[in-house]
Order: sequence, then structure tokens, then C-alpha cells
Amino acid sequence: MEKKSFTFDEIKMKLVNYCVYQDRCHAEVEQKMREFLLIEEAKEEIILYLLKENYLNEERFTRSYIRGKFYIKHWGKNKIKLNLKQKQISEKLINMCFDEIYEDDYVKTITRIYEDYFSKQTGLKEYQRKSKTIKYLMSRGFEYEKINDIFE
Repeated sequence: MEKKSFTFDEIKMKLVNYCVYQDRCHAEVEQKMREFLLIEEAKEEIILYLLKENYLNEERFTRSYIRGKFYIKHWGKNKIKLNLKQKQISEKLINMCFDEIYEDDYVKTITRIYEDYFSKQTGLKEYQRKSKTIKYLMSRGFEYEKINDIFE
């Protein structure tokens, strides 16, 4: 397949649109830039432009990501943190942005998911149902201590 070549300004506008469509982190923008085979100076200039015009904002991305993954996908903090680290977001920024999740919402979500999953486990002994449910919650990224606190 033949690659179409773009001018510097066209590439810049494509990356602006990429960032406007949805909050992005630096790693995603750099990955997108690799498609255009830019020289290093051009990449730096575009990144600086995106930062200066606030199209690219790591904190806004992190806060938006945390809200989305918790309130829509119902992920726990461990899974969210792991995925953000894969996107090369710093631990300090991740921990600072976790105030997007309200503690009582977190507890309610764990409780709701626990009750839903636990009630679907039939034909098992009580301890097996509880064990399976705790494993499920942990796979969703919830902390063992939080899960245990709720059900003791």
C-alpha cells in the first residue's frame, strides 16, 4: 500500500484533530507521529505546539482516563494505575489525579459488583462463592484490603 505524503502543516493539523477528538497522552501522540515518518525537529516542534495550545495536557488526560475507566468501565484503582503506567504516565501524576474517584462511589461500586457476581455463583459452597467473587473483583483492579473491609 502506498503511503501518501503530507506537508508539515497538514501533519500538524491532523495531530491537532487527533488530540481534539479525545484527550491523548504524550505516548499516544508520539505513536501517531511515527506513522508520518517525521524528523526529530519536526516532532519536537509539533509536540511544543500541542502543549502550548493546550491540545496535549497530561493531567487532563489522566483525570479523564481515571473517570472514564472507573465510572463507565467500573475498573479498580490497581487496573487503572497499571494501564496509565503502560501509557508512560508518572506515578506521582497518577496518584495526584485519583481524587477524581470519590471514596463512597468506590465502596458502592465494589459492593454492587460483589453482590451481582456473588449472586450468579450457584452450585458452589459458600467459601468457594466468596473466593471466586474476591478473585473476580481483584481481576477488575480492586484492592484486596478494600474488598475485605467491605465484607467483614
